[in-house]
Amino acid sequence: MLKGIPVNISPELMKTLMEMGHGDEIVIADGNFPASNLARKLVRADGHSIPELLCSILYFFPLDTFVPAPVTLMQTVNHDEERPPIWDTYNEILSNNNDFSINMEQMERMDFYERAKNAYAIIATSESSLYANIILKKGVI
Repeated sequence: MLKGIPVNISPELMKTLMEMGHGDEIVIADGNFPASNLARKLVRADGHSIPELLCSILYFFPLDTFVPAPVTLMQTVNHDEERPPIWDTYNEILSNNNDFSINMEQMERMDFYERAKNAYAIIATSESSLYANIILKKGVI
């Protein structure tokens, strides 16, 4: 055990976050995401929701300030659907864990899957909210 590391950050996840370099991306995937099929490196976080994991990750993980949007969300399939409530949760978490404004972009579902294939890792969670998948681009300290 170490002091100060949240219990939802497994040794494997901490190692993965530490291995990543500037510009590398990590996907935090909901329970419906085909993580095992797409991941170059898969990190299991079963039993955890994305918001709680996002809060813990952002304590250690600097977001990239050299790009317009260091955070990417998966667009709703039907563009006339309401904005997923979890996106507001993400916005609040990102605002509370950074000293600068965070822009989030949206990406069409199939394009999001293609981008996820190139991510450094995919974290598979038990998140049940729809359109909860999120990509974070790592910055520098």
